[in-house]
Amino acid sequence: MGTRQAAKRPASGVKNTIANCRLQTANLKRAFRYSLFLCAFFVFAGNLSAQDDFQFLAEKIRNGNAEQKRDALLRIRNLETAEASRLAIPALRDSSEIVRATAAFSVIFLPAGEAFNAITPLLSDKKEFVRREAAYALGKVKDPLAARLLLQIFQKDKIAEVKNAAVVALGEIGDASAVDALTQALSRKPKNEDEADDFLRRSAARSIGQIAQSVQSVQSDKKNIPTRKSTPPGSISETFTPPNEDIIRTFPAFRAAVPVLIRVLGNSAERDDTKREAAFALGAIGDASAIAVLRASANAPDYYLAQISREALRKIEISSKFPGQ
Repeated sequence: MGTRQAAKRPASGVKNTIANCRLQTANLKRAFRYSLFLCAFFVFAGNLSAQDDFQFLAEKIRNGNAEQKRDALLRIRNLETAEASRLAIPALRDSSEIVRATAAFSVIFLPAGEAFNAITPLLSDKKEFVRREAAYALGKVKDPLAARLLLQIFQKDKIAEVKNAAVVALGEIGDASAVDALTQALSRKPKNEDEADDFLRRSAARSIGQIAQSVQSVQSDKKNIPTRKSTPPGSISETFTPPNEDIIRTFPAFRAAVPVLIRVLGNSAERDDTKREAAFALGAIGDASAIAVLRASANAPDYYLAQISREALRKIEISSKFPGQ
């Protein structure tokens, strides 16, 4: 009898173990379903919150005062989404110039073509502040169609700040059609004690370099040339596309820009800031005719000019080591 009871105990223990496992499994299933419910609830609540926020921002833009509208537009810009940017479109036609100007930067996260169409009417705004901000905003959008309009603003607008904004934006867009006009602006003699002229010259030199980098990148992509890392002693590592001499042949505007940039870099009457940007542009173009002036500037008293010149020399040196570039 004792033997039979002893024999049954293991079977009873197995049953209890199975029952416990089933209970735990059921509990886990309930916990899983509950967690799914919570996730769905929070997602739904988050969507409702986002919708409420959008409605709040749209209402402020429709009916708020100028300060409330600006606050809403800044919040829209910080969201960095096309959906949010569309809320700002009505503000582009607001009666307040400060609201229109702020709205220009709040729609830059729309698809490029849509942002271009939304912002370009502001280039004809009566208020110079609005035209300036519209030009800067188009540079952030980077739609190539904006290059022609920005060139017109640069050549025809009578306000220096608006012209300078167009120059900066042209560099960010990276269209080679702007190089001739930028070179012409840089070829003029610098005006002493004229801050607007200093900014124009510095920006023109930098924009030429940015456009060269953009063109280099496109040309290298076509040839499957990888970017490389330049690490001169004492400088910050920089990843860049090695200069490609083909851009001089493909885009004659860069050939015309090189001697102007060389003259700027070697001119003692130029500001150091402008010289730095000229050195940067010469390195981006990568023409060997700039080596002599860059070597001279590599020992300049201005630390940053010397570093940028050394970096430009390394870019040209690296490009010469890779045939076909």
